[in-house]
Order: sequence, then C-alpha cells, then structure tokens
Amino acid sequence: MTESILATDTRGGGDRPPPARFAYDRHTWKEIAHLLANLPVSLVGFTYVVTVLSTGAFLSLTVVGLPLLAGGLMGARLLGRLERGRARALLGVRVEEPSPLPFHGQSGFLSRLWMALRDPVGWRTVLYDFMRLPWGILTFTITLTSLFVLWPVLPFIARGLANADRAMVRGLLSPSDELERRIAELESDRGVVVDTAAADLRRIERDLHDGAQARLVNLAMGLGLAKEKLLEDPDTAASMVEEAHGEVKMALQELRDLARGIHPAVLTDRGLDAALSAVASRCTVPVKVTADLPMRPAAAIEGIAYFTVSELLQNVSKHSGARSASVDVWRSDNRLLIQVWDDGRGGASLDGGTGMAGLADRLGAVDGLFVIESPVGGPTTITAELPWRDRTEEPARG
Repeated sequence: MTESILATDTRGGGDRPPPARFAYDRHTWKEIAHLLANLPVSLVGFTYVVTVLSTGAFLSLTVVGLPLLAGGLMGARLLGRLERGRARALLGVRVEEPSPLPFHGQSGFLSRLWMALRDPVGWRTVLYDFMRLPWGILTFTITLTSLFVLWPVLPFIARGLANADRAMVRGLLSPSDELERRIAELESDRGVVVDTAAADLRRIERDLHDGAQARLVNLAMGLGLAKEKLLEDPDTAASMVEEAHGEVKMALQELRDLARGIHPAVLTDRGLDAALSAVASRCTVPVKVTADLPMRPAAAIEGIAYFTVSELLQNVSKHSGARSASVDVWRSDNRLLIQVWDDGRGGASLDGGTGMAGLADRLGAVDGLFVIESPVGGPTTITAELPWRDRTEEPARG
C-alpha cells in the first residue's frame, strides 16, 4: 500500500546523526570542525555585538543612536543566518529561516525604525552571539586538547559538545514561535493561491475566446448575410436564420457550462449535497453520494470542496477504469472531510499527471490536507480535509 500525505513538519528538528563510536566517521569530523570553528566565529560575533550595543547605547541620546542600533540588529539577523547555515552544514540541524521584517506594510521612517528595534529575532541573535564567546573558548580548548590526549574517546566528547550547540541553535536561532512558522507557511500558500487564480482566469479567457466568442462571431456574420438575402431570397434567409438559432442555443449551452465551471448555481441555491449529486450524475461511472452535514459551511470552503470532488470524479471517469465509485462528505469537529473511493486500477499519486498535485496545493493553501491511498490494482481512496468555517448570511441579490 502506498500513501502520499501533503503535510510538512516545519518544527526544524532535523535528522539525528548516527550514534557516536570509537571509529572516526564523517559525522564526527564535521562535529570536530564545528567545535574548532566556534572560537573564531564567536570572537567575530561577540566583537560585533559588543560594538553595536555599546555604540548604540552611548549614542541613543542623539539622533543617530537608535537608527544605528536598529541597523545593528538587522546585521545580527545576517550573523544568525550564517550560523544557521554552519549548523546545517556541519551539525545537520534543520532550522527554518525566520520571516523577514515586513517593512513593506509600514509607512514612515519611525514605524520601520520601531519595528527593527523590537525585532525578537535580532535580539535573540544578539544574546546568542554574546554568550557564545566563553562557550567557543571552552569547546575549542577541549576539542584541540582531546585530539592529542583523549583521541580514543573524542567522538563521544565531540557528540556531547555538538549536542549542546544544536540545542543553542534550535533554542535561540529558530523562528520566534509557532506564529513565525505560520507566517512563513501563509506567505508560501499566498503564492499558490495567486498562481491558481491566475491560471483559472487564463482558462476562463481561453474558453470564452475559443468557444462562445467564436460562436457568437459566426452568428453575427450569419445574421448579416441573412439580412442581405431577406428580400431577394427569403427561403435561403430563413434557412440561415434557422442555423443562427441553432448557434445561439450552442453558445448559450457553452456559457452555461462555463458558468457552472466558475460557480454552479445549484451549489449556491441548494448546497453541497445537491451540487455533488449533480456532478456524480455526469460521471461515466455509477457514483453513490452521501453527505452528512448538519449545516452548510462557508461559501469559500463549500466551493473548494465542490471543485475538489468534481476534479476527482473527472479523474475517475478518465483514468481509473472503475465500475463503481462513492463520495462521502461529513463534518468532524472543526474539519470538513471528503472521501472519494473507486474500485479502479489504482496507482494514483501526486506526480501522476492527473492534477492531483494541483488539488493538493489548493487544499494546502487553506490549511487543508490531501491523502492518497492507491495501491497498484486498486481500490483508490482519496481523503481531503478542509477547515470548517460557519456560513455567514449573504446579502440578497438585487
């Protein structure tokens, strides 16, 4: 059984190195290199921090003191980035980068200055660099001495000292808290939403240009010719008007299909249960729909759920080779759950070229989850999870 889950762990725990042993392996040599580099790196960081803090504090009574201190804190952010890179390369510590300061949302020099001065990432990096000098001297001395005196047990000594370094990096140089990590996730998700909306607009424009618009142009030309022949050849004109009437019906049908693809009227008027039943009726495979919802979710969540099921049932029709399928929708606590099952050939995956990755991105952009369970030979069970938000009353249409 294969399973693909769209879920990313951003806590920055990292991969643990293998247990220390008497033989020197590449992990041990990397830890030794890191510990020996602690002294020169900590000297640079300590000198920078002391210089910036003392100068900024001394000049804080003047106009240039606070801007200098703010610039020093932004420089400390750069030192923190270099330290995280060193820890990733030599210690295998996977720590997420903090979000940049959102200066673009601030207007005015004073507001930006105040944001830089109260930056928790910068202040924690200052604390990290300030306390690292004695630690750098200690680790450098112990490691260098052990290379000549205690070399048989140096791997175990290096592991203990390196673990303390790992704890310092995770504790002081990681993003501020869950909110920082959440901001980074939302910034990434915002890009996905923008790209998806742009793709949808291009699709609608293409469908209008190639479908209804072209048909309406032909209709206008046909009616113009019929108008010219109305007096000299009424029978031909009547035949052309009849053809134009058929073109009008086709154009209306294409516009209805396009409107249904944007947001179906049945979803707005009757809710998710009726809309999913309508989608299932157009599927080439018999589909059983079960919706157990005590109330309707928010319109945005309802729309995402509808288009998710619609896309999945299209995949069932085109790619699964199934004889039957089912759709179940229910609410569990503050989540809306959707499960689409079919008895087809299986083998579905996020990189299978059937639009699964796009669905996973759309769900991830709204804090959703997308799980595929599709062993080769079937059956396929796809579970989508969305956050539940209560529906608010919409203004009446004029």
